[in-house]
Parts: sequence; structure tokens; C-alpha cells
Amino acid sequence: MKILRNFITFSLLLLSVAVFAQVERSRVVTLMGSKFEITLVDKDSLSAEKNIDKSIAEIRRIENLISEWNPETQISEVNRNAGIKPVKVDAEVFALTEQAIYFSKLTDGAFDISIVAMDKIWKFDDSMNELPSEESIKNSVKNVGYQNIILDKTNSTIFLKNKGMKIGFGSIGKGYAADKTRELMKSFGVKAGIINASGDIASWGTQPDGKPWAIGINNPFKDDKIAAVLYLKENAVTTSGSYEKYAEIHGKRYSHIMNPKTGYPSTGLTSVTVVGPNATMANGFSTSIMVLGKKEGLKLIKKFPEYQYLLITDSGKIIRNLKN
Repeated sequence: MKILRNFITFSLLLLSVAVFAQVERSRVVTLMGSKFEITLVDKDSLSAEKNIDKSIAEIRRIENLISEWNPETQISEVNRNAGIKPVKVDAEVFALTEQAIYFSKLTDGAFDISIVAMDKIWKFDDSMNELPSEESIKNSVKNVGYQNIILDKTNSTIFLKNKGMKIGFGSIGKGYAADKTRELMKSFGVKAGIINASGDIASWGTQPDGKPWAIGINNPFKDDKIAAVLYLKENAVTTSGSYEKYAEIHGKRYSHIMNPKTGYPSTGLTSVTVVGPNATMANGFSTSIMVLGKKEGLKLIKKFPEYQYLLITDSGKIIRNLKN
């Protein structure tokens, strides 16, 4: 009887090891024109590597739907037919466009996927030392305006009303890809992971040792310090900022993140980080707040209590509402 009890104990121990054995694997790849770091916690190395391959395939699938740079995508077809005719698109593309227009209405045009049609009169390569003329700035946004994106849900078509219009998903596309990849990996039974799309992050589960994922938010005014550490499980984090790409003219910093309504770069905020359940939404918020500025941006995000934030102003002041 004693031997039997020992055998049962040993069998349970082996079962426990089999259930909780996990490995962590990471891979860095260039997708959607940006660096993606895919980290998965899986049952073994082979499964993890295969699922990373599937993650990459999913991101490429999304890129091949929404990229405005690839002439073969549905969005490129929409852009080619601006002012000519509606274009039928997949339900997924239609839904993402709907979500983008939701943000445009929510922010009174501070967020606008038709901004890709804006004339490139601003340069952020240290070559500008004078502001463009007011007339050229005003003319630069002549083809921008979400109100002229016509959606037909019955026929699943998108029509850009005016010739010269274009739409693109650079503002929320990487966050969307991170969300969809997380969703796919969870459907395959991958218990934990983190999809980092150049700072647009979707995470789930925990590290193999049971600890949450730890993410540092850069402080662009203090190279040796971070502004905050976030501990993530089922979360999304996105950051929009001007600290790596901007123009400084007459002592004033102008962000590469443009205001679609005015044609001027955003000013006042150097970095905006948003934390919440969904990277696509967080992406929309972080981009919009950069354009809206501190006062209006805070007014917006406070309407959505499931989303937290950390703002860094152009003077280095940190404004935060983080739960961890």
C-alpha cells in the first residue's frame, strides 16, 4: 500500500510538471515597414516557433489588406478610384474604416485617415529653418476630410468623394495587427505572449515564472531614466511621440504628427502613452491626444475610464493616471 501511494504521488508530480512546463521564445522581424517583436510562452520550443510563424503570417495578411503603399491592396484600389467609383472591400477592411471614422467624429477631425493625402510641405530631417507659408499650409489639406469618405454597409463599399483623396492606416494599423495577432494566438491555445509593433503592444498571460510583463515608458527628457514601468497581463499599450522625429524652428518644436484640420504639426505634447484593453483604440487615443493637446486630450480620455494615460509635455512635465 505504501508503494502504491508513492507511485500515485510521483505520477501526480509528473503530471504537474507536464502541465506547467513552458518555454518563452522571441523573434524580431520587419513588417508593415516597422520592427515587430513577437514573444510567445508556449508548451515547447517547436510549438512556439511554429506559432511565431503563424503570427508573422497574420501580420502580413493584414498588411496585404490595408497598406496604401502596396498597389495590390484593397485600400490602394480605393485610393485609385477616388472621385470615380465606390470599391467593394472585405468586411474586415470596412469595419476598420468604420472604426477610424468613429475616432474622427469623436475628436472633431483631430484624427483622420485621409491625412495621407496631405501635401508634404513639412520636413523633419533638420533641413527646415523657416515655416511654410500660410497659403501653402492651407492648401496642403485640400484633399483631407473624413466627411468625404462614403461608406455603404449594405454593399461593403468605400468611396472617396473627391479626386486626389487617399486613406491610410499608419495611425492605427500596427495596433490593429497586434490585437488580431493576440486574438489568433489565444485561439490556438497559446497561454501568454506579447506582440510589440514598434511600441504598439498587445499582451496576455504572464511570463513563464508567473510574473507580469514589464514595459518601460521612455522619458525623452532624461535619457538615463524612464517615466514609468507598466506591469501587463491582458493589456494593450501604445505611445505616440515627437521626440524622435520633429522640426525645431525659431526655438519651437514641431511634431511630425500633423493636425489634419489645420495642416500644422501638433505642439504642446512630446509623448502620449495610453493603456487599455485594445491596442487599436489605444492607438487612436494616443494619436488624437497628440493633436488635441493637453487640455482637450485629457477631456477626451477621461470619458473612457477603462483607458489610462501618461502625457509628457514639451516642457517635460508628466501628467499620469496609471493604475500600476
